[in-house]
Amino acid sequence: MTEGSVIYEPVIGLEVHAELLTQSKMFCGCRVVTSEAAAPNSVACPICSGMPGTLPVINRRAVEYTIMTGLALNCTIAEFSLFARKSYFYPDLPKGYQISQYELPLCRNGWLEIDLESGGRKRIGIRRVHLEEDTGKLIHVDGGRSLVDFNRSGVPLIEIVSEPDLRSAEEVYAYAKKLRAILRYLGVNSGDMEKGVIRFEPNISIRPAGSTEFGIRTELKNLNSFRAILRGTEYELARQQEIIERGGQVEQETRGWDEARGVTVPQRSKEYADDYRYFPEPDLPPLVVEPACVEEIRAALPELPDAKRERFEREYDLGHKDAARLTEEKAVADYFEEAVRIKGSGVGSARVIANWILGELFRLMNESGWDIESVTVRPAGLVELIGLVESGAINANTGKRVLGEMFESGEGARSIVERHGLAQISDTAALEEAAGKVIEANPAEVEKYLAGKETVLSWLVGQVMKETRGKANPNTAREILQRLIDTRRA
Repeated sequence: MTEGSVIYEPVIGLEVHAELLTQSKMFCGCRVVTSEAAAPNSVACPICSGMPGTLPVINRRAVEYTIMTGLALNCTIAEFSLFARKSYFYPDLPKGYQISQYELPLCRNGWLEIDLESGGRKRIGIRRVHLEEDTGKLIHVDGGRSLVDFNRSGVPLIEIVSEPDLRSAEEVYAYAKKLRAILRYLGVNSGDMEKGVIRFEPNISIRPAGSTEFGIRTELKNLNSFRAILRGTEYELARQQEIIERGGQVEQETRGWDEARGVTVPQRSKEYADDYRYFPEPDLPPLVVEPACVEEIRAALPELPDAKRERFEREYDLGHKDAARLTEEKAVADYFEEAVRIKGSGVGSARVIANWILGELFRLMNESGWDIESVTVRPAGLVELIGLVESGAINANTGKRVLGEMFESGEGARSIVERHGLAQISDTAALEEAAGKVIEANPAEVEKYLAGKETVLSWLVGQVMKETRGKANPNTAREILQRLIDTRRA
């Protein structure tokens, strides 16, 4: 980013709020439900709806999930932490304060590594991971009225705050994707961004390159898609630069992202920590975590994305990019390994399976909007299809067609091949007949080949494929064409 001879550097930190997948709420026994699963205000009690005289009780599983997250992010786990009251007044916060953590969070001083477009890696500092309760949900209706639903009020929430180490919208995007993947691997958050169970909030500023002082920052609230994260951050960086170029000054404020217009819009002036009047929550004791408990949780951590990617590279001889794509989502990695287990036969088979998943299967998933857990083609079905291609029963192009039909109908590969008569033709006599027709119909191309233009042969093979409606074995067709044409070299 430049202004005349001045080069500006983005300085970005990210705050992420993620609801924890506990059965009950943070400080009461109400069950946690999605907004679609229960009528408004049907899962609320005096505690989570902020009635006077009620007393909160800490959810042990939420504490364990927070420690799991902190360990996965290489944090130090505090033996002693405190809950605090964060005071602000909003209709969806019935108590007038949120129970959160401030000066003494549960997890601090961690890091997360992201892959850069240049091919390198960068370590992003994690300042803190703390535990709090979610607010209710406001629903704005016609007539300027707003309704409030307290079903979400009190749901356990972790806030993950990075250091301001991000230097571009692309780095913010990479960090957000990596963090979401880790939370899903841990099983502490579903990662369903559209439902708002994980929300991303970049704090964005710019400064002259080489400066150590921070510029005035704005916060983008509640971004709930990777597209919004990328576009919103890019827009805000450009907006701030334009203000500075005009001689103006960026205001510290909270802004929202208007997806339809592709712009950020002001929401309110940005609060400082003092505005929240934090003080220790008098109704909760200090949270003391024994080191033995932390080690027990550490021992139970699952294999995380980076470790799985490194193992895929080593065990299956996959390239870094392929292994990274396969391990972005745990469900995809599990699908791949199940297919490898079924097919067997070592590294070669693993590469073939990876190519089919990352190529045709991902293409079909992208077109349909389905994820790997929704597709009807299960690992055993994909292995059956690959076996038909490798055995020569069908060729690769027919295999892609069959996979498309499997994806739509859920029918098995062999059944589709038999029903449509798609089995590959390897019969020499039949292919000689088809090749002879192609040679007779294309004398000019045959002459070009005889004159030394060998690339024409691939075109002629394509004509044989057309003649056989894609069922010819291409290698056999090529051999037969070469032999028949060579007899004309007299």
